[in-house]
Amino acid sequence: MSQRDKNYQQDYYIARIRYSNALPPPPIPPKLLAIPSVGLASGQYTNPNFASRLARTQPLNIEADGELGMPLDLVGMPGVFDGDESSIQAPIQPPPIHPHDRALLRPLGSLGKPKSQNQGVSFLRRTEYISNTPTVSRPKADPFLRPSAGNSAAAALKRPIKRKASPEPDKGTPAWIKRRIEKSFEAAALGLVDRTKVKHPSKRGNCTITDSFPLLPDLEAFPDSGAYVTVKFQTNPVTATDSYDTRMLSGILKPITRSQAEDEAYQQAYEAWARDPDHTPKPLQMMNYDFYLPQDVKTGERFRQKFDVDNPDKDKESLYTGTDTIRGDGHGVFKFPRVRAYETAMEKEMDHHTKYSEEVILAYRGDETGRRRGEDDSSQKGVYYYPVMQRTTIRNQRTKNIARTIGVLPQGEEEEVRVGELEVTVGEPSEELRAELERFKSMPVGYFGGEDEEEEQEEEGQEERRESVGSDDRERYEERREVSEGEEDAEGDED
Repeated sequence: MSQRDKNYQQDYYIARIRYSNALPPPPIPPKLLAIPSVGLASGQYTNPNFASRLARTQPLNIEADGELGMPLDLVGMPGVFDGDESSIQAPIQPPPIHPHDRALLRPLGSLGKPKSQNQGVSFLRRTEYISNTPTVSRPKADPFLRPSAGNSAAAALKRPIKRKASPEPDKGTPAWIKRRIEKSFEAAALGLVDRTKVKHPSKRGNCTITDSFPLLPDLEAFPDSGAYVTVKFQTNPVTATDSYDTRMLSGILKPITRSQAEDEAYQQAYEAWARDPDHTPKPLQMMNYDFYLPQDVKTGERFRQKFDVDNPDKDKESLYTGTDTIRGDGHGVFKFPRVRAYETAMEKEMDHHTKYSEEVILAYRGDETGRRRGEDDSSQKGVYYYPVMQRTTIRNQRTKNIARTIGVLPQGEEEEVRVGELEVTVGEPSEELRAELERFKSMPVGYFGGEDEEEEQEEEGQEERRESVGSDDRERYEERREVSEGEEDAEGDED
């Protein structure tokens, strides 16, 4: 190799190339602005916020056409002009997702680069992918000690390796949630021993706990269904005012009886779901309701006092604000005029196993007067929770109103009989209802004996129908036999 080859050095030339990335011209003509000329000395034009402030103060003049950029043609929609708006509304049950589209609906957190685990590769340099993971270095062996099992000096110098605490898992992962739940129980246990150790979750100042109370189920307030229903109005059911209308605390939703056509359609959908529950959505009982409110604020307050278990005057007849006009016996009633009809827009049903999982109702009781009197177990101080087994969103009834206005009702439906006013009296529950309440009180998760009894009653009814059908067939056979014998006797007499 020559001396020239040894001194050879390769040079690199780096050229900077500028690529044009000019913005396209705006689609609208420029606008002349009347800006006062105050000069550059004022600093108004040289301020970096001048352009942003100017853009905020100048409104955009957008010329919209008569259809606001969204042409709608209802001529091709079937049934729209007959009062059927199902073709322009979203389906109640969303269609199943195609397997090819599931990858597009993944959460954003799963779209990043996967974190590679620490692989003990010696020839890889510490990059951004493996530099975050801590490496555990092995202790160096003493060169003056021979490693052997019987060497007591080596065993004495050998120290246990301190294990570092495991790193905090990523936020939102199951491991992170599990660790947070375990820490919450530990903090709650410390708080029961010493209240001064309880810290506010958000306020880091000198906040101290003043009182504590248990979280308990209100077994005395379980309804006959074992759970409650939360109803949400899409629009305000009363006239909007500056103050809250307390009559809403005493409103009544009365279910409207479904027509025969609606029952048949629901039964067909339910049978289709029972045959193929994997590919057919379960039909929802989309009920219609009549909404009633007290005639005034006083009636609503008196009505709530009748249900107050701590009110010693709840059984007095003087709480009623009206007189019975139906039976004419002069007893007191609460009058609830009808507001309007509502239809179910969205509904979600749970069962007794999941009624505590998604939503519960909380009520706070701060005194212990009822507990000292020994009235019931739900009178002690604490926060009581109530299970929710159904969530319903209702809206103003539109489909039937349109059909009723134009005079065209769907086939198989009759004109509904509206009740303009309810006269309500409050009484004690029956013995059957008390038995159901006691069952849910003893089994808050759910009592399933009623379902077994209903199935047994249905089986007994089917057996009775089969027996009745069999007896009818035997009677018809005996009648036909007697008739045939009579005809044979008549023919023999003629011969």
